[in-house]
Amino acid sequence: MPESTTGAGLTIFLTGEVNAQQLQEIRDTVPAADVRYFDTQTEMEREIELADVVAGAITAPALARAKKLKWVQSWGAGTNQQLFPEMVASPVTLTSVAGNGAISMAEHAVMLMLMLARDTRRWLRNQDEKKWERWFHPELTGQTCGIIGLGYSGQDLALKLKAFHMRVIGLRRTPRPTPNVDEVFPRERLHDMLAQSDFVVVTAPRTPETRGMLGEAELRAMKPSAFYICYSRGGIADDAALLRALNEGWIAGAGLDAHTQEPLPPDSPFWTAPNTIITPHNSATSPMSRERRIEIFIENLQHFVAGEPLRSVVNKEAGY
Repeated sequence: MPESTTGAGLTIFLTGEVNAQQLQEIRDTVPAADVRYFDTQTEMEREIELADVVAGAITAPALARAKKLKWVQSWGAGTNQQLFPEMVASPVTLTSVAGNGAISMAEHAVMLMLMLARDTRRWLRNQDEKKWERWFHPELTGQTCGIIGLGYSGQDLALKLKAFHMRVIGLRRTPRPTPNVDEVFPRERLHDMLAQSDFVVVTAPRTPETRGMLGEAELRAMKPSAFYICYSRGGIADDAALLRALNEGWIAGAGLDAHTQEPLPPDSPFWTAPNTIITPHNSATSPMSRERRIEIFIENLQHFVAGEPLRSVVNKEAGY
């Protein structure tokens, strides 16, 4: 933990999942600051005029009244909901906790890859029926995973996949050598990457650039034996095209943790799509991911009071 600084004259508002021990750690970091925790965002926003820093979320009407506010620390790695027009136009710095859930999300992707490749649901059905049935199933060894988005989670996933003796390729906005990635593709070679992949895993944020980037042409470029996995944000694959790909067999199946509409409505056709595993945007929901959020905020708080650059500043125009 960095050495404490006083934070004299600073008023910090917090909402969200912060336990008593974590709140005390934050107060110990800036002992002279006025650190206030609010049970709800509504309660916090009643006093928003006093805040220099907010850790949590803020609405547009509250932002308009927050004349002292200099910095908002989002508790999410993705900040789509905080990028409303007034926030984008304001001088208030917005930071995320990018990377806090990288390990947990990468583990989730590996779980989905194994479940899909080995048809785990068939074993579970057979267990319910007390049915002893064995079959040949593939290994991950020697297969290729194409990762769309090589940030914190994409890089952690690449590391894990190397332990499975897989070939790892990836796509990123600025192609450059990346640890544990055998080849990095630029956006204009997306179809080449898709055609080579046995698994396509989306870890990228949803931005104007990535929204709908996987349409019919892209899904048809995948192997019929390939699986699609998304755990960052829904809407990067076009929903209608993805449903057709699953229902018509363009691809072999999907593991979907992130969805365009959340919660996924009971009448969504994705619930019953062929060979599709649905999880409720749950991949980063671990105690350690929650603890890393606090560690990131405390580190940023130290930088803030020292007048140093903050970690994970959101480019409001780019969307991440």
